[in-house]
Amino acid sequence: MLPQFSYVRPDTLQDTVRHLKEKNAAIHAGGTDLIGCLRDGIMQVDKIVSLNALSDLHGIRETADGGLVIGALTTITEVAENLLVKQKYPGLSQGSSEVASPQLRNQGTIGGNLCQKPRCWYYRGEFHCLRKGGNTCYALDGEHQFHAIFGHDLICVITHPSDTAPPLAALSAQLKISGPEGSRTVPVENFYLLPVEDLETETVLKPGEVITHIVLPAPAKNLRSSYRKVRARRSWDFALAGLALALEIENDTVTRGRVYLSGAAPVPWRSRPVEEAITGRKLDAATIQKAALAVVEDANPLPENTYKMDLFKGVVEEELNAIR
Repeated sequence: MLPQFSYVRPDTLQDTVRHLKEKNAAIHAGGTDLIGCLRDGIMQVDKIVSLNALSDLHGIRETADGGLVIGALTTITEVAENLLVKQKYPGLSQGSSEVASPQLRNQGTIGGNLCQKPRCWYYRGEFHCLRKGGNTCYALDGEHQFHAIFGHDLICVITHPSDTAPPLAALSAQLKISGPEGSRTVPVENFYLLPVEDLETETVLKPGEVITHIVLPAPAKNLRSSYRKVRARRSWDFALAGLALALEIENDTVTRGRVYLSGAAPVPWRSRPVEEAITGRKLDAATIQKAALAVVEDANPLPENTYKMDLFKGVVEEELNAIR
């Protein structure tokens, strides 16, 4: 059952921020995650603030230097199917096309996809876990077969659910954020918080703040990007293991590489060991094999999710072979 709340649909960003400053106010964009959170009782909400009247937050446009600006209210389907996104940043197009189901991609927004709440069944269930202010991460000694193998520090083992955040982080995208204190810009790679940094908050958004736009820098001429997702079912499922690549390749040699994992950690997880294994080298069989082994160097799996080690090795090997 949904709780009682008031609903407003301001038509200016200034009014939106004013409403969001109120205690227990929540943002409504596509609503695909919000409704589930309200039904699961994991958020105390007294007011819903709709963004949908803010026309500037819709759409995709090219910047003067050849990059892209994507409004936070742009649907996942629009991002996946946009020709400029496909041409310039195929990894983002692929990641967007892997989100949930067609129906949810048609409704959900890219801003909402970046800000969705964790999918851990204990957090979404009737358990007063650490992330909800309790004293226990029930997944540590419970069912954790889909949980994190990196970045959890044995504190909270959620995995970040977004399929657009890893490719955006790999592509060095930045987020435009507006709030009571004005506007600021935050790189996607710095937007998320590990459990050791904050147990009850997933992002650096402050009360009253909202993402307005995603800004992608102009791609290098030799940039190759991709996103690969492994899941239990073809649709509706979140990543068991995923890989976002943004590699600059010149004369068959990787001159610069950014590599992010999904389904791996409480945040989009940057795999520096893989980056180090491939940068300055040709993507031959030996380099790819080294990278596949490197991806799990710092892993700390739990008893029921050790299978993810082999999944990530396989994903790295297959995707590097495909992109070279």
